[in-house]
Amino acid sequence: MFIDVLVELRNKQTDQTYTYEVPKYLAKSIALGKRVKVPFNNRTLEGFILNIKMNAQEDRQILPIKEVVDEDIVLNEELLKIGEFIKKECLCSLSSAYQTMLPKALKASDKIKVNKKFQTCLFLEKTYEEALTTCRNTSQKEIINFIKNTEHALKKEASLISVSSVNTLLKKKVIKEVQEEVYRLKEIEYKTEQKKELNEEQKQVFLAITNKLNQYQKFLLWGVTGSGKTEIYMQVIECVLKQGKSAIVLVPEISLTPQFVFHFKSRFQGEVAVLHSGLSDGERFDEWRKIIRDEAKIVIGARSAIFASLKNLGIIIVDEEHSESYKQENNPRYNAIDVAEFRAEYNQIPIILGSATPTLERMAKSSKNLYELLTLKHRVNEKLLPMCTIVDMAPEIKKGNYLLSERLKVEIESAVSRNEQIILLLNRRGYATTITCSNCGFTYKCPNCDITLTYHKTKNNLRCHYCGYTLFKNDKCPKCQTDLNFYGYGTEKVEAYLKQEWEYIRVLRMDTDTTRRKNSYAKMIEQFKNQEYDILLGTQMISKGLDFPNVSVVGIINADTTLNIPDFRSGERTFDLLYQAAGRAGRGNTLGNVIIQTFNKDNFILKCVAEQDYEKFYKYEMNIRKKLKYSPYYYLVSLKVTSKDYELCGCEAKKVANYLKGHLSSESIVLGPTTSNVFKVNNVYRFQIIIKYRFDKSLTSTLEDLDKLFSINNKVKLEIDKNPLKI
Repeated sequence: MFIDVLVELRNKQTDQTYTYEVPKYLAKSIALGKRVKVPFNNRTLEGFILNIKMNAQEDRQILPIKEVVDEDIVLNEELLKIGEFIKKECLCSLSSAYQTMLPKALKASDKIKVNKKFQTCLFLEKTYEEALTTCRNTSQKEIINFIKNTEHALKKEASLISVSSVNTLLKKKVIKEVQEEVYRLKEIEYKTEQKKELNEEQKQVFLAITNKLNQYQKFLLWGVTGSGKTEIYMQVIECVLKQGKSAIVLVPEISLTPQFVFHFKSRFQGEVAVLHSGLSDGERFDEWRKIIRDEAKIVIGARSAIFASLKNLGIIIVDEEHSESYKQENNPRYNAIDVAEFRAEYNQIPIILGSATPTLERMAKSSKNLYELLTLKHRVNEKLLPMCTIVDMAPEIKKGNYLLSERLKVEIESAVSRNEQIILLLNRRGYATTITCSNCGFTYKCPNCDITLTYHKTKNNLRCHYCGYTLFKNDKCPKCQTDLNFYGYGTEKVEAYLKQEWEYIRVLRMDTDTTRRKNSYAKMIEQFKNQEYDILLGTQMISKGLDFPNVSVVGIINADTTLNIPDFRSGERTFDLLYQAAGRAGRGNTLGNVIIQTFNKDNFILKCVAEQDYEKFYKYEMNIRKKLKYSPYYYLVSLKVTSKDYELCGCEAKKVANYLKGHLSSESIVLGPTTSNVFKVNNVYRFQIIIKYRFDKSLTSTLEDLDKLFSINNKVKLEIDKNPLKI
């Protein structure tokens, strides 16, 4: 027997299979998708079995494999196909495509060894009556009764009664000990949640989906915030489970996972597995094995959960489909939604993409019937959408209100007096965004990146949010010894202000800095839900998906933060963020109030947010996109040329642009090269070229040729990103 093996190397020159012989004693362990250890250029490497054959025609000597790594199949036939799809779409190596699907414990490149966790349990070797007759003292009888009455009697618990009695009973073979495997992620007993009765709008959506459960259909579910999309998801999944099938539910942020898990585990006891980056390597490995063993029928998680090896997949649901976090920014640059649609077509099942603010691209496709559009225009139980007010901060600054307007202060005090809660959104962490000397103009900047350092007061340090460079802050300018000035503000500064302004108000800050510890997201969400805090202050992680019935006020501090980013999607990002944040208010029995603070009170996009009018925003933004030839009217490709050598980087970028102009269709538009928005990151210079195209037969082959040319270049790298979300 011979097998073709794809070795673990991500180098594109070795991105092919190599033939190895299988010794007879390992033949029964061989299966497609398993990992094996093989000799390769005087090394031992891991690789995936991609083909099994009885004969081999090779010019070279065929070496035998050394070991079969896996008991279970790591990559089933479907995942093998997905890897080929990612390779084609992302222009990456097949090995890197497969590696990105696996938990760290199974990635050869990470060299992480995660062992299975076991616990020692005790069982009776004899019948209960026979065991009792052998007992010579009370403690031995207690141990026998403990084992009889406990399903999984732990040895450590029995030893609390008497260690010597346990050992005596083991020696006499009255009881025996067995090593049982346990999962690290503790299963909490949830109170069973009953399904809710759907209103007429929800019923129409539910029926439209369930009528097409056994065919490939792409649904775009556009529902206002609080319209009950989650309840529809769960009732559809209930139908899928009754057919003996399984489901994948994707959420964009780890902060959404705890609430989703709570609802799903309360409804589907023991059927749910969770996959996200907040799990330890061991927990993720256990959840992965639970899925592969068919012990879970529903998988909930962030981007990488789309690779869950579920059997008999029946539906895929992508919540908050507009979120950019579904796209991986590093190689391979896959979009989880593209993979989800590939899996849905492969399995001939429906996929639901849900959002209150669908992407312009998918809404445009729904108008061409590429997606079946389903709408929920009203909140459940006839609850009203919140009232939104735009506050001009220019006159507020003159009054000395730099952070919070008078209107927002009044709303905060009023809500607290009624025992209601407030959410404050500021999409910038830290205390101050820039520290500058007014005497000599010195500004703290990252030595590795083309960006100013952000000051974090709690640790009194300056930090680069791109490469992580950290510097302890001095009170004096390092050049002229003059006092330094602080400009800009982040969540840390607003938190300090709130505590100073209202000592009696309890403030919870939720951003990347405060949620580094394991399970901190879930803990904070639970604390705020239990009304242990009055104000939840945070970045975009608190803007969507969260459901707190007691929140009556949402304040958006500096709504212009995302509006001024030089990217054609900045308007859409701003609308999504603010509309979603506004939707956190008034989900209970109280009418919600939203205060939007801005220096651009006449901005059309902010007015659309205040009116909560997605259709008005959609028409406005589509008109701009059409004039400027951007997505969805044109497809985009971003090419980044990167190098530690500035001159070489610029020179190679010009060559790439010229090559594209000479090989692509005359109708395709090549822009650049220009410096990237952040020109230098971690001492690496970055130039960017943008391709706008509609139909270009030569595009794929041209990109592949460029990719091959740069794969052997050690000094300059080329990053190709099809349909980029950030430019």
